[in-house]
Amino acid sequence: MTEKTYLPALSKQVTELVLAGSLGHAEQAFSEAAETHGDLVVSEVLGTLPPQVTALHLSGFDGGKTSLATLLVPPKAWADSLAFIAATWSEEMIEDDPERVAESLFAHIHGVVFSTDDEERRHALLAEASATDYGATAFAILFSMAPKDILELAGEVISKGSYITAHSSSDSDIIPLAVELVKANEDGWDRALFELFPDFRHSADLADAEFSDDPDDEPQFLQRSTRELLYRLRKQVPSARSSAPKRGTRKSLGTDIFS
Repeated sequence: MTEKTYLPALSKQVTELVLAGSLGHAEQAFSEAAETHGDLVVSEVLGTLPPQVTALHLSGFDGGKTSLATLLVPPKAWADSLAFIAATWSEEMIEDDPERVAESLFAHIHGVVFSTDDEERRHALLAEASATDYGATAFAILFSMAPKDILELAGEVISKGSYITAHSSSDSDIIPLAVELVKANEDGWDRALFELFPDFRHSADLADAEFSDDPDDEPQFLQRSTRELLYRLRKQVPSARSSAPKRGTRKSLGTDIFS
């Protein structure tokens, strides 16, 4: 089989496996393709998969699981898939345990971004992902888990710009990711910041704001909650009723991914 005919065949095979819920078999197909034809072939196939298929596949892996797709997915393909990842969550999950859903999103994004030590690839992934409305919402969801630390970082960004370092008084794992986002795309950082804090239009005002440690205190400024942001991202999932292939009966990834 020539490469010209092999690539569409592999793309079709992986798509069918993912939609059937056989993520392990899809990874095996990628692994066999990489051994036979090289990593570039896997990357090219990942670049041709429908974004909803990529979202389904990558949502089954996090930083603790090995995945060729995580290592090789092209930045644009990954960014497009973020538009669909919220469709893997049920409304019950968002309503009952939004923090857990946000943590799973963090594991996904962190796992892809820091899958290798290649800084150029890391910044390309972050720049592509944060250049969209749904990408900004996705990062805002992560930031909503550590709003006080994000405010502290906003102050550092004002004074240092993209020359900030990963050093922070925060123990949050979210801050190193936020720092990398600033370095990769300051505009993307701003969009995510304002998505979380919609009342603010100037970073200086945001950084000067005070954030109470008491969860019972009323916030002095508007901040979207993790739950609200999760629902916002679900509303941004593109409609694919007419063009998407039917998926299998796997229920653990949500029941309405194409709704």
